[in-house]
Amino acid sequence: MSARPLAFVTGGARRVGAAIVDALARSGCDVVVHHHASVGEAEAVASRARALGVDASVWRQDLSDPGAVDVAAAELASGLPRLDVLVHNASVYEPTPLGSLTPARALHIHAVNALAPLILTRRLSGLLSASPMRGGGSVVALLDIHAMGRPRRDFSAYAMSKAALGEMVRSLARDLAPKVRVNGIAPGVVAWPESGPEADASFQGRYLDRVPLARAGSPEDAAGAVVWLALGAPYVTGEIVRVDGGRSLA
Repeated sequence: MSARPLAFVTGGARRVGAAIVDALARSGCDVVVHHHASVGEAEAVASRARALGVDASVWRQDLSDPGAVDVAAAELASGLPRLDVLVHNASVYEPTPLGSLTPARALHIHAVNALAPLILTRRLSGLLSASPMRGGGSVVALLDIHAMGRPRRDFSAYAMSKAALGEMVRSLARDLAPKVRVNGIAPGVVAWPESGPEADASFQGRYLDRVPLARAGSPEDAAGAVVWLALGAPYVTGEIVRVDGGRSLA
């Protein structure tokens, strides 16, 4: 078994998730890269990690089926040699205008964004509790400032799911103490959507007008906060760190 910490990142194949995997690998962690349908990109991220001298593997799983996630997570837990860091990054982000919202779509969003992290944490908590890291094992969840009292129009299902994830952070910080720390980061914009209204330059300009630092963040900004909470903050638990350029203040 490697003496290096092992980190598991959901949604680690693309965008912010890939930046998190890269940052953890550069910090000396072996990594498990989760993806749903981005196998080529996940393998590329794992290959970059191996080039840094750490071990890397890929784990494919659809997180929208809670029963399947529970079974797969139990199998994963039995096969991992150790686990020190669990990062909940995978997310469904899409508008759900109330007039067209369906129960199935709302449940899908909640399953991926809130229920899967809870199930995964439960199944992997034994390994995390055995981590020899200073401060113990670490769970970091990716939240959203707009699900923390700054709701946006037409995103009710998404906001509800991320608000639930925030309560998971606070609840599990108590339930898993003292052997596992549980924290979150809440980005503003660290990666613009690739399509839809928010990909439009005029929308982005209006948004940035309300950001005190007057610029968007980057995936690396979010990744840096994750690495700090996971590896460099052994006396921090139950906290949610905003990574938003001050947008929460405006």
